[in-house]
Amino acid sequence: MVVTVVRVAPSQPRPDRHVPPGHTAPQAQAPASPAELRRVFGAFPTGVTALAALVDGAPVGMAANSFTSVSLHPPLLSVCVAHTSATWPLLAGRARLGVTVLGAGQERACAQLASRDGDRFARLDWHATGDGAVLLHGACAWFDTSIEQQVPAGDHDIVVLRIHALGADHTVPPLVFHASRFRQLAEAAGGTRDTPDPHTPQRLTATEETP
Repeated sequence: MVVTVVRVAPSQPRPDRHVPPGHTAPQAQAPASPAELRRVFGAFPTGVTALAALVDGAPVGMAANSFTSVSLHPPLLSVCVAHTSATWPLLAGRARLGVTVLGAGQERACAQLASRDGDRFARLDWHATGDGAVLLHGACAWFDTSIEQQVPAGDHDIVVLRIHALGADHTVPPLVFHASRFRQLAEAAGGTRDTPDPHTPQRLTATEETP
């Protein structure tokens, strides 16, 4: 019997033909540290929201910037909360949760809601709905929600919220969080600002309807 041995040369990585001149193609690295993950995640700008509800007649809330739309039919959004949060267990059992998208002038409100000590709602303007959701005034958008689903994901829970009522003030610019700093939107050079008519229904195109 004749045995033929075929040696296969190790495959060579294909050169990245789309890397612009002067740039280096990304290289595979060891798993990043939490600090490095936080730094790189911070390159993605986000809005900032306040999650709040009445607990024993008093407002309880927390800040969250991991907010995203989920579904139009049914209307759903999501936030992520850390397993280490001491506030979320107080909110998780509420019938309704208010989600307020903070405006550009509400840095102090965000700092208070993220603080570990003191009265988080001191000197803040807010109101509660009949079902106990707490919403801040002066924001660019708000949602009255209830918990639809809570999914463990690593060291956080993904909380899916069903929207029961909502509103927006497009004259209020949003507060932006980027690279561990609060920022504000600015118009691009030569750009114009289009403020949607609040009385005109806004519909996304087919390609835009996927969150």
